[in-house]
Amino acid sequence: MDFGNFLNLAQLLISIILIVVVLLQTRGGDIGAAFGGGGGGGSSFRTRRGLEKTLFQLTILLAVIFVGISAMSVRWA
Repeated sequence: MDFGNFLNLAQLLISIILIVVVLLQTRGGDIGAAFGGGGGGGSSFRTRRGLEKTLFQLTILLAVIFVGISAMSVRWA
């Protein structure tokens, strides 16, 4: 297994994990709010706490890693 195959496998695994983390984030919210509906008149800006904050930070980290591996994959192709 050469380095190019390793990068492709890493990119695939990170993309699957990223999809799961994003789906876990939206599951906590109201389905109407996910599609732009205001729902109960609450503000769309609120403080993230606990697990929600951790999932948000993990999403950002995985996205940065995914972009980095994608750039490396193009470079080594």
